Amino acid sequence: MDRSSPEKLILVNREPNGIAFVTINRPKSLNSLTRAMMADLAQAFKTLDRDESVRVIVLSGSGRAFCSGVDLTAAEDVFKGDVKDVEADPVVQMERCRKPIIGAVAGFAITAGFEIALACDILIAAKGAKFIDTHARFGIFPSWGLSQKLPRIIGVNKAREVSLTAMPLTAEEAERKGLVNHVVDGGELLKKTREIAEAILKNNQDLVLRYKSVINDGLKLDLGHALALEKERAHAYYTGMTKEQFKKMQEFIAGRSSKKPSKL
Repeated sequence: MDRSSPEKLILVNREPNGIAFVTINRPKSLNSLTRAMMADLAQAFKTLDRDESVRVIVLSGSGRAFCSGVDLTAAEDVFKGDVKDVEADPVVQMERCRKPIIGAVAGFAITAGFEIALACDILIAAKGAKFIDTHARFGIFPSWGLSQKLPRIIGVNKAREVSLTAMPLTAEEAERKGLVNHVVDGGELLKKTREIAEAILKNNQDLVLRYKSVINDGLKLDLGHALALEKERAHAYYTGMTKEQFKKMQEFIAGRSSKKPSKL
């Protein structure tokens, strides 16, 4: 394993099996983000995306929160900084990351923390976790996608309620609305997250990357154009396959078919 970040506020641990763990590590401040932490988090995802030994990334927070948003004591530095610098923007870098990102949410995911959770591909939440959008309460304009992503996931009316009232969306309701994949006991959070990550590891790595890409790119389009995108990429994929790859596919299918079904 290795750890990176000069202040150790963003930790990166790589495991030999291909899972990398990114941890926001400022528990005394409920993992609120400074501008430097944002840049470090962005850099972590850029680095892991380029690392061919990494196949799945797990994002979590230390202590009682996933991420409580931007450190408002440094709000002017954050919001009046170079907000167009995509290289230091963690959400942009998460969205550009080819590897599947699993968010493990315990405690609070507030405002910017909520937006970081929305940039994950799969979300696992501990019972009692809460997603809260406080943009309207503190006079902060959303810029990491919350106003556009949340309505598309949980429905526009519910998203309006969550964002205009700043009332919490519980993990349990988030699961019912399709935002969260699984809600588990707090002690089971990383176990369940690892279970999902290991299931991804068992699959064809190239296809996992291509599948994530076509899903996420298709979501930006209307259904007709998204279906055309899938067809276009499928044709390109099969055209590029060699006879050896088709042979391996056939051998794999034949091997599965020859296995006797397990007795009940």
